[in-house]
Amino acid sequence: MTPREEAAALARVLGDPAHDLAMLAEGNTSAREDAESFWVKASGLSMREIGPEGFVRVAFGPVLEAQGLDDASVRALLASSRLESGPLMPSVETFMHAWLLTLPGVTVVGHCHPTDLLPILCRPDAEERAKERFFPDEIVCCGPASAWVPYVDPGLPLAAAVREGVEAFVREWGSVPKTIWMGNHGLIALGANRREVEAATLMSAKAARVRLGGATQPLSREQVERIATRPDEHYRQRLLWQLAQA
Repeated sequence: MTPREEAAALARVLGDPAHDLAMLAEGNTSAREDAESFWVKASGLSMREIGPEGFVRVAFGPVLEAQGLDDASVRALLASSRLESGPLMPSVETFMHAWLLTLPGVTVVGHCHPTDLLPILCRPDAEERAKERFFPDEIVCCGPASAWVPYVDPGLPLAAAVREGVEAFVREWGSVPKTIWMGNHGLIALGANRREVEAATLMSAKAARVRLGGATQPLSREQVERIATRPDEHYRQRLLWQLAQA
């Protein structure tokens, strides 16, 4: 499967109404093509039945270098960063995707708005909740904690805030996060392939339902670190990345 096809296949999973992760034109996915370019979902398209033709190839360089642009300049830059002509425009969240795809081990990114997670993301204590883990498979699929990003305007401001949140996570945990919680907004999942992103997203939605169901006793930091470093759990991770939505 090509990177473009990977991005489309992931989008269809995230857009499946049965999963309640996104509706209408919500959410976007991306996949790195090579060192110079990546594919990102076009703005305004639904992920539910999207195919590879719904993705735009974008150059990393101008997107990563952008800063301090007004809305008109952002649109012009996104248009000029396309490597193929056509009517489709990259999502305004392309800036966020571009930076995330430069992280070690990340070649696929998925972003959605899970209905079960949003009530938690809209709470004043959401940042603290992002640090909690309640059961082993949440750690296996979603990481030892989720990076936190407070609500900011989509586009360049969000890309900058995501970078700040991820860098804070790396300083604390010494690794790239598998999941990012964005206050009053949604979820980002990162992975080496689409199945890893699918697993992180679907497990995040399950973990949100567990929280909403009344869970009040998270695992301790020691317990989380133990599960995150167990060799047998790493083996299970590799199998999960193969089996998710197979």
